[in-house]
Amino acid sequence: MDVKLGELGSWLGGRDFTPNGIISAFRRGHDRYYNKYINVRKGGIGGVAMLLAGYVALSYLWEYDHIKHDRWRKYH
Repeated sequence: MDVKLGELGSWLGGRDFTPNGIISAFRRGHDRYYNKYINVRKGGIGGVAMLLAGYVALSYLWEYDHIKHDRWRKYH
């Protein structure tokens, strides 16, 4: 998170883009999210609500072409 824009190329060059590296990056991201928002002492609905809101936003973006096409269809 502390990467400057000028250092982005060298930072990306040091990343592991093998299948195991990508899987471990997703695992680290999941662990960070889980420990920050889900696995807390006095947890609330915030972490789960953020996850659901992200899911709704992504599913809307994925289906936007279909929704846009249906918007102009006449049903009569």
